[in-house]
Amino acid sequence: MKIVVIGGTGLIGSRTVERLRRKGHEVLVASPDRGVDTVTGEGLADALEGASVVIDLANSPSFEDRAVMDFFRTAGRNLLAAEAAAGVTHHIALSVVGTERLQGSGYFRGKLAQEELIRASPIPYTIVHSTQFFEFMGAIAKAGNVDGTFRVSPAAVQPIAADDVADAVADFALAAPLGGIVEIAGPDRLSLSEAVAAYLAAIEDPRRVVADADAPYFGVVLNDGSLVPGPDARIGVTNFADWLAGLAKTSRPQITRRTAAQQPA
Repeated sequence: MKIVVIGGTGLIGSRTVERLRRKGHEVLVASPDRGVDTVTGEGLADALEGASVVIDLANSPSFEDRAVMDFFRTAGRNLLAAEAAAGVTHHIALSVVGTERLQGSGYFRGKLAQEELIRASPIPYTIVHSTQFFEFMGAIAKAGNVDGTFRVSPAAVQPIAADDVADAVADFALAAPLGGIVEIAGPDRLSLSEAVAAYLAAIEDPRRVVADADAPYFGVVLNDGSLVPGPDARIGVTNFADWLAGLAKTSRPQITRRTAAQQPA
């Protein structure tokens, strides 16, 4: 089966591509640097020719409110139109747990607009809502950096490893379309401020994390129900503590040199 992965070179995309190829499927990696651009439409028709499944893992290159909305609306319309013309039978999109609850954020308004386009399309679909990736804890910390102290919401989260996200996306791509939303999350529930503090400790960053209920999360103030999944979520196998232990042994990420980025990506 031919499967096209939009955003197939990214954190989740590259892992998903590898899993699907291991299972023997023909996988086309689509991204602007490979000549496939969902915003301009360049290369879409050729990329989707003969494809049965399309997985959309692309993210907006800008997080300014208008730019995010323009990206998800334009890319979504172009991609879904090209899929309809190519006879694609399953569209999978990766989104975020709590999207509908976080509409004070321009980013999440853009994600909801993307989901509405999918639901309005005639193409059978599955929307995967993921919790925060372990790998984005550094970006979340940086977004809350105030004069060298990280002010982070203590709201509940249930973060998930990128490898577990890729496993889930690959599985859903090979299953029948759900015609709705499925949630995925990690096995451990803790506060966001605790998660960020644990991440900083693992990379030996001595700066302090302050739990601040008023600290915004990419533009919105959270509560304990904002980012956590419902009871029927698919739960990943990787514990946060185990992932941190592996991170501490293998790398020392420098979050001060990186730009904060919102998932998914």
